[in-house]
Amino acid sequence: MILGLGNDVIDIRRIARTIEVYGDRFLNRVFTETERRKSDRRKERAASYAKRFAAKEACSKALGTGLRKGVFWRDMGVVNLPSGRPTLKLTGGAAAQLALITPPGYEARIDLTITDDFPMAQAIVIISAIPTGEPPR
Repeated sequence: MILGLGNDVIDIRRIARTIEVYGDRFLNRVFTETERRKSDRRKERAASYAKRFAAKEACSKALGTGLRKGVFWRDMGVVNLPSGRPTLKLTGGAAAQLALITPPGYEARIDLTITDDFPMAQAIVIISAIPTGEPPR
């Protein structure tokens, strides 16, 4: 069952300008260390950051909170599974909200797609509940 759906579109040039103006202050506030390492290696650095920014916005929408109720930027980090498929690793308030919306007897699965076509970047997040095989308590 689908628990949440979110999407976001952002202009890559906006992220590039924000990085130019605020630099590490912005990057440290919004992105995890893993995201920073990955994006800083990319030739299209601003596009990489923009996709991750859009993924966080989309995830916060799928959680049903936006960036409030204890959900912060770095609580949502874009990671890749061993297969290479992108997903989000949630911590802090985002993980707590995910636990709140996941029914007993289910585990949450976060599907993420990210793309860019200059000057835009886009992300779509679907949060689903998958039965664990254990009866609900």
